[in-house]
Amino acid sequence: MGSKILYYIIILPISSLPYALIYAFSNLIFFILFRILNYRSKVIEKNLKNSFPNKNTKELKLIKKQFYKHFADIITESLKGFTISKKNIVKRLTVQNQEIVDHYYNLNKNIILVGGHYNNWEICGQCSPIHCKHDLIAIYKPLSNKFFDDKMRKSREKFGLSMVPMKQAKRHFNDKYTKPFGIIFGSDQSPSNPKKAFWTRFLNQDTGVLFGAEKYAKEFDWPIIYVGISKVKRGHYTVNYQLVSEKPKSENHGVITQKFTNLLEKDIHNAPQYYLWTHRRWKHNKP
Repeated sequence: MGSKILYYIIILPISSLPYALIYAFSNLIFFILFRILNYRSKVIEKNLKNSFPNKNTKELKLIKKQFYKHFADIITESLKGFTISKKNIVKRLTVQNQEIVDHYYNLNKNIILVGGHYNNWEICGQCSPIHCKHDLIAIYKPLSNKFFDDKMRKSREKFGLSMVPMKQAKRHFNDKYTKPFGIIFGSDQSPSNPKKAFWTRFLNQDTGVLFGAEKYAKEFDWPIIYVGISKVKRGHYTVNYQLVSEKPKSENHGVITQKFTNLLEKDIHNAPQYYLWTHRRWKHNKP
């Protein structure tokens, strides 16, 4: 009952607000998270300090503050996603080089898209099916709250994206579709089993990277493409695709994972405030 009250009495009314009020609400969230709650401050500070050892205290504090502002925007923009129209979302996410992806559709090839929790990955996933000729399927970990899991899934799927729980992923790779499809992976989560992860240096630290994207790319020999997201201004983003590997089976073990990890790292170095620094990314030690 509490979840339904929260959704219908608070979340939906906020989601229905015009963007001017959405961002006024975002400013309030920023103030609460940054000035009052100091939300996950120690986690953020540790992540930034370890990731950028050459930056001084003043620089790290500025990134931290900028991150909180962006994080508040992500929260409110995600709420807006429950009621956003197709016309509105298309204005807020543009793709610079859709032809890279469409090339493989024209060749009748399935693809794998891989990215990280950088900039607004939610609006990217929600809007990508509008731009893309492929049927798009996103692999995700269901929420423990069944009510909110259902509402989040329906919100993400409203423009054509299909959400597939991680445990059902393999079956969908083998399913027959009427046209080429793309599988979306967010591959910068902390792996639940460090021993099965691919370990590399990422942001100056030993980091376990989920190996699923490379595993399936090599098994089915589908082209794998990195999804880079840039923030143009508040509420407006662009996507830039970069080919990681056209023939994954020919790549040596770990090369694909290393390539897209390097691309994500480059994006983070260019604008570090847009990465998800509240995430306990490095909670596991290298085996």
